[in-house]
Amino acid sequence: MLGAFAQAFRTPDLRRKLLFTLGIMALFRLGTFIPAPGVSYANVQQCLALAGTGDLMGIVNLFSGGALLQLSIFALGIMPYITASIIVQLMRVVIPRFEELHKEGQSGQSKLTQYTRYLTIFLAILQSAVIVTVANNGLFPGCTVPPIPDDSPLALLLTITAMTAGTGLVMWLGELITERGVGNGMSLLIFTSIVASFPSAVVSIAGGTNGVVNALVIVGLLLVVTLLVVFVEQSTRRIPVQYAKRMVGRRLYGGSSTYIPIKINMAGVIPVIFASSLLALPTLVAQFGDQSARWVQWVIVNVADPQAPLYIAIYAVLILFFTYFYTSITFNPDEVADNMKRYGGFIPGIRAGRPTAEYLQYVLSRITTAGALYLTLVALLPTIVMAQMNITQLVLGGTSILIVAGVGLQTVREIDSQLQQRHYEGFLR
Repeated sequence: MLGAFAQAFRTPDLRRKLLFTLGIMALFRLGTFIPAPGVSYANVQQCLALAGTGDLMGIVNLFSGGALLQLSIFALGIMPYITASIIVQLMRVVIPRFEELHKEGQSGQSKLTQYTRYLTIFLAILQSAVIVTVANNGLFPGCTVPPIPDDSPLALLLTITAMTAGTGLVMWLGELITERGVGNGMSLLIFTSIVASFPSAVVSIAGGTNGVVNALVIVGLLLVVTLLVVFVEQSTRRIPVQYAKRMVGRRLYGGSSTYIPIKINMAGVIPVIFASSLLALPTLVAQFGDQSARWVQWVIVNVADPQAPLYIAIYAVLILFFTYFYTSITFNPDEVADNMKRYGGFIPGIRAGRPTAEYLQYVLSRITTAGALYLTLVALLPTIVMAQMNITQLVLGGTSILIVAGVGLQTVREIDSQLQQRHYEGFLR
């Protein structure tokens, strides 16, 4: 991998793309430290030193690179775009028009991308309004100074507008990386946010009781889980496909062999994000209730604590469910079987049509079981280990490790493919 990066920097065109990507990532990190209009930086720092955060805010803050709890112009980060992309993808199942656009090719994808942008801005308005509304009385429990001193409607509207504009700017920066840089821009911005929070978290653990030992264990756990993620994410089940020969005019087509790659983890990190979001909703509702009420206390003890046994059990069940659900959306055996039959393809030993779809469904269900168990293990292992070490701070999460390892692999593959394109020597040297 290091050799690929060194070779990439020696290639002028690819070096410009890499430097452009690194510059956008640095600009994104700079924006996380610029407070939004109306936010008192001194009060925010005081609240951060005195107060803690819930699981929902901790996850969103991790994805924003610490910008959320800084109440910066990039406080929402890329989360509204991720949510909008997931919603638009799920709408393909509910709204037939979205499925038609998905099948139209480039023109349909452009329309879906435009819908995603509009929905991103709408979600950014809603989320920034919620954050600004609860900033003085719910975002930092136990804080006595207001992060936003001037809570007049006009001042709050200005803060909401700045955070929404920041989300639009982040979305534009991600698209710039995709078009002119290397890799997927949105994924790289999330990667930047998560990686930027690791060093400070490990240093804070090292400063506590048995800090050095705990920090070494955390770093070792990070390496082990990353190796597991890399191994599984590169594992695929290849189903052989044979295409029959056919005459079109005077030409003979077909007769080739290929395969259908089915990944062990076809759902990616989406099931973990869905499960975390659903489990965070009761905590968010409890923050607005009477803190002395019995149901609020029950939610705080059993659902709000990521290390509680009930939380871990529900989390595991939700990950298993959403893995099967999202895999069924992204891979349709009936559609794949119909396309194979249309172009004269078949699986050796399996008849075309319905038997092929049933065989693909059988293979998919078995692989999805392994993928669901893998996602559950990766998501819960860091939490269980940190619970045994009495570490309550959100340092390592399964979502974070999956994103970091997955984006790293994807970026290295793209750099390697571009290197091969620029150094292809042909048949004659």
